[in-house]
Amino acid sequence: MDIHNTERGVELLIHQLREFLKKKRYFIVIDDVWEVRTWEAIELALVENNRGSKVITTTRNVDVAKASGEVYKLKQLSYDDSMKLFSTRLSRADRKFLDNHPDDISEKILKKCAGIPLAIITVASLLAGKPECEWSMVYNSIGFHTTDNMEAEDTMTILSFSYYDLPPHLRTCLLYLSTYPEDYGIEKDSLIWKWIAEGFIDGKQGTRLFELGERYFNDLINRSLIQPVEIMWKGIVERCCVHDMVLDLMRKLSSDENFIAILGDNVEGTPAPSSVRRLANQNRIAEHINSKTMVTGMPKVRSYTAFKCFIDSRDQFLRFKLLRVLDIVDCTVEKGCHLEHLGDLLHLRYLRIRFNGSSPELPTQLGNLKLLQTLDVEGTLPASIVHLTELLRLCADQKVPDGIGKLVSLEELRILNGYNDNPKRFFKELANLRELRVLEFSTYDGADESMQGDFVESLNNLQKIQHIYVYGSDWHADTAMWEAAGFVLPRPLHYLGWYDIVFSKLPSCINPSALPNLAHLALFVITMDEQDLKLLARLPALCYLYLGTESTVTASNINSSDRSFFHKLKHFGTKAMVLFEQPDEEETSVSLHMWNGNYSDYCGNIGLEYLPSLRELRGGIISRGMPATETDAAFGALRDACNVHPNHPTFRMHIY
Repeated sequence: MDIHNTERGVELLIHQLREFLKKKRYFIVIDDVWEVRTWEAIELALVENNRGSKVITTTRNVDVAKASGEVYKLKQLSYDDSMKLFSTRLSRADRKFLDNHPDDISEKILKKCAGIPLAIITVASLLAGKPECEWSMVYNSIGFHTTDNMEAEDTMTILSFSYYDLPPHLRTCLLYLSTYPEDYGIEKDSLIWKWIAEGFIDGKQGTRLFELGERYFNDLINRSLIQPVEIMWKGIVERCCVHDMVLDLMRKLSSDENFIAILGDNVEGTPAPSSVRRLANQNRIAEHINSKTMVTGMPKVRSYTAFKCFIDSRDQFLRFKLLRVLDIVDCTVEKGCHLEHLGDLLHLRYLRIRFNGSSPELPTQLGNLKLLQTLDVEGTLPASIVHLTELLRLCADQKVPDGIGKLVSLEELRILNGYNDNPKRFFKELANLRELRVLEFSTYDGADESMQGDFVESLNNLQKIQHIYVYGSDWHADTAMWEAAGFVLPRPLHYLGWYDIVFSKLPSCINPSALPNLAHLALFVITMDEQDLKLLARLPALCYLYLGTESTVTASNINSSDRSFFHKLKHFGTKAMVLFEQPDEEETSVSLHMWNGNYSDYCGNIGLEYLPSLRELRGGIISRGMPATETDAAFGALRDACNVHPNHPTFRMHIY
């Protein structure tokens, strides 16, 4: 129980683990052991009980491997597989590569990469942006090693060269990732807003800072220095992660350049307090930070971040008077901790406080932070936040106070639980937020016709909006009323999540010519016909579609040779019944058929054979009112269809 409690101590933890394991047959994998002494400490907790237990460790250190027991050295990629990986990464960036590339220098580079995938991908990403005449220069510039850890050190050399090949602004942004713990899923939006708060992103005329930050983020992905994490059901990249070796390099460079001081597990060295400008505290008790002596000895701290730490009631870290960034994530707070001093941090640009469990009350003094750009907090927002006129991003898990319309610089508004005690005023005030790029909120009492009219009028003012997500209780929307109120959607829109807005018919503004950038669409339309379904199918950027309807509707020839239907669609979800079929055995055309019914109508055959790229079938069969034999037959038929499909798609169906 309570396995992450850091107050336990090493000796007690070892004792408890031995007690836990002594009568068990166990199989344990310990990933990425750094040092021999670390392994020796872990080994003390593993009981030799003659029950056939096994332990596997992974490491990049040869000495650790030898200390752990029998060594299995992972095989390197063959030359052919190495060239395939190298070519694939290059051709993704440069289509001309496949037709013309210098084989001799490629072979030399691959030989130096020694079949290590990270090294191959990194060096290919490095070469992708360079003319072929410079490839030899790159090869000659990368030094290599002849030590026992040759492969690991050579990979680190390639990564280092890739880092120094970056333009200065990307180097700074990449170094900043050393703030985060190992194996941490880094939220893309939060990261970019922190870059902005730190002053890493120089605004260009006509380009908003966040959009410029997204370009930086995508550039680091394209160079294979960070790895995108796609939220599959949304079809968009919301997070990234950093390979352990890249993180190692960033931590070393950050320490060498006095860029970030890190206090935490697996982090060596303690910086001189007087020189610290950015401080990150990871996976530990934060009491040593909270001492007054420590705080006063760090007069230059501009950024303080704590991940998964315990914070006691002494709030000394709130006394870093020059802070621009304060980020408290997944931390446990001692009862009695107060946040009044937040109002004294007058230089603050970025504030995120997300505790585990109960949170201290947010003080009225938040209204003093006139330079604040990002406010991401849980708990009741004080009324004073409406005076933060520089605020660009507001994320809250509780309702916002009246006066939200005063935040005219706001680009991002996300409200998790409800939106306001006066919903009509809230919908009207949205009209003032003309800079909004992202709007998310939930409703638990629906919205009457008058409120919907106010919402539509406000939407017409939000011409820069790209992302709209409304969820919670159902809105019953009369499409004719919305259109009479002037309902239109702006061309930049790429995400429209209206899972709980039930339209009487398809709004005319949802069509291919009006929304060329729409990639994610969730919609419920009571009455639809084939023309409506094909309008949605022609949306040129659509990757994700969730569609609900009460109609029986068929779209024919969805696999037409001109690929005009569902050209980019990767994910399709619905609560209706669906069937893909070939109406005429002599024809190759496939139709999509949707209706309300149950799976027994067609014994579970939904035509998966007509979806040649299918990777996953997910969903549920509601058994209420159906004989168990019919439910089991439908479930079995769907499972069998996945088993015989050439791709063997993942089967994740359930019976409710």
